[in-house]
Amino acid sequence: MCGIIGYTGSGQAVDVLLRGLRRLEYRGYDSAGVAVVDPDSGYRMSVVKRAGTVDAVVPLARGLRGRVGIAHTRWATHGRVTDENAHPHVSCDGRVAIVHNGIIENHAELRRELEARGHRFRSETDSEVVAHMLEELLDGRRDPLEAALEVSRRLRGSYALLAAGPALGDALLAARKDSPLAIGLADGSAYASSDVYGFIEWTDEVYFMENGSVALISPRGVRAALLDGTPLDVRTSKVAFEMSTTEYGAYAHHTLREIMEQPEVVARALAPRDEIEAAARELASAGRVFAVGAGTSYHAALVARYMMAELNGIDVQPVLASEHALFSRWMGPGSLVMAISQSGETADVLEAVREAKSRGARVLAVVNVPHSTLERESDLSVNVRAGPEIGVAATKSFTAQLSTLLSISLRAAGLPWPDPERMRRLVLGAIASEEAARRTAQRLRDATDIYVVGRGTHYPLALEGALKIKELAYIHAEGLAAGELKHGTLAMIEEGTPVILINPTDDTYHDTLSNGEEMKARGALIVGVSDRPSDLYDLHLQLPEAGRLELPIVEAVPLQLLAYHLALARGAEIDRPRNLAKSVTVKRASRWPARERAEYLGPIPQVRVDPPLPEVMHGLYRVRVDPACSHPRVDGRERIAGASEERGPGPPYGIGQGSDR
Repeated sequence: MCGIIGYTGSGQAVDVLLRGLRRLEYRGYDSAGVAVVDPDSGYRMSVVKRAGTVDAVVPLARGLRGRVGIAHTRWATHGRVTDENAHPHVSCDGRVAIVHNGIIENHAELRRELEARGHRFRSETDSEVVAHMLEELLDGRRDPLEAALEVSRRLRGSYALLAAGPALGDALLAARKDSPLAIGLADGSAYASSDVYGFIEWTDEVYFMENGSVALISPRGVRAALLDGTPLDVRTSKVAFEMSTTEYGAYAHHTLREIMEQPEVVARALAPRDEIEAAARELASAGRVFAVGAGTSYHAALVARYMMAELNGIDVQPVLASEHALFSRWMGPGSLVMAISQSGETADVLEAVREAKSRGARVLAVVNVPHSTLERESDLSVNVRAGPEIGVAATKSFTAQLSTLLSISLRAAGLPWPDPERMRRLVLGAIASEEAARRTAQRLRDATDIYVVGRGTHYPLALEGALKIKELAYIHAEGLAAGELKHGTLAMIEEGTPVILINPTDDTYHDTLSNGEEMKARGALIVGVSDRPSDLYDLHLQLPEAGRLELPIVEAVPLQLLAYHLALARGAEIDRPRNLAKSVTVKRASRWPARERAEYLGPIPQVRVDPPLPEVMHGLYRVRVDPACSHPRVDGRERIAGASEERGPGPPYGIGQGSDR
């Protein structure tokens, strides 16, 4: 849910951190913050953070000096959206700052222990416990990697963690369990991020941290170990990351730019390649097939069910990733699980994949982000080639998923490759409906409810169209199967109720038209999405004429454009819808015991910090430390502006010159 990034090297950390945060903001934008450590000034640490987007932090952070730092952009899970709850979180003595993506399930228990030993907490978050736990262990005598191991073994839940501060000198500590974290290495510099995208402009040499591991990162190298203490061989991979533009270009929003990129995206996704052939062979030989996804990717799974029933005679079982436990009993040897995901990091999807593999099923990843956890953990993978998608609402990744699934299905049936150029022209034809979508949005902008109706393969598109309207325009919308209207939904239709009727010319056309007549008779305002005009339609979004299995790809485009223009007309935040994040990489703690729990090591011994710092910077406050306490405590706050000028102690154990520790 959150985005984290760290840097250590010869350059100014804040430049890297702010650029990285911009690229990671799709992961969360409730608040943001930066911590920078300056080895050239006695390892002084400055921290700035604010509720709001990265833009709120940039003016405060630009002047920070230092060659080491960490940063965070937050999607709130524990604690309100406030300055105090923004990351980084700082220890009592000001010598450690941390950023965290994930959920610490046992944070309340740990917090009580720490408070009993004199620690004072400044936030409501689950994450802050980590800063205080590290404070007790990073005493200058202990190997920082051992400290990270000891803390990580106490944590239950999911986490990607980075720590920096005077207690670590010019190094970063990293820990990963069930949340993504990658390390990038270049000459004299090292990076760490939730996503390769955060640092790809500086290096393509990447070490993907093992699940359940910790790492000590310095400009001189990386040391890593599993949670049981087993050392890991740190080997980097050279990643090929397709970098489509991340600028707005001629468009007002990333979302609109990504909609307009779709002609080229679908052509690229449909191009012949070996990985499609391998996936087709896997599909053709499978005994039982499941398609797992969440959100928009689940809608792609629903389309795959119709598509593969028709082309391959296969009964594909679509599975909502969050409900996979109901279906996993049937996943076993001879089964194929198609895991569909834009990011490849969705927590529920990864959990479903791990469960399926533990039961002997084969896993085929259909994923957009290369080198993601899903790609690495699957038996085989097909990249949908949509390129980076910045807008939170999935657009081009959805049509790329549909195109990829169509290619796999056709080749598994022994049929010729689809024509990429033909599909490119069809999607261009669908984009031509933009002006009609804009006019329609003006008519519907004040609606409180919108119903999107489709039949057959168009029903999943109705679900997807409704989701886009909810995500972007904040209007209640429902996707409905046309044949089910008489089973309750007609009771909701009254004079002026907007109904979007997905009704291209295929074998569903006449039945769906009749459903439209029934709603029109009850006062509905009918928006037809069709290649054929009709007097029934009050408004019409024109589709190009397309084949039956091409239609879902083509239909997605006018629905996306309508949702975009509705959001624009209503003044909504389009690229960053409220309360949402691009990639759902965390999940709430289950009421049921997990299969595996981290080893419980008992209370961490109390450590006196000697000497304590007289004061440290925390957000927009200067926090004074009482040296008379057996453990440093906060005894007052003075609101200030800008960054701190305080100095911390020199390099601790194992982080000196010539050491990679």
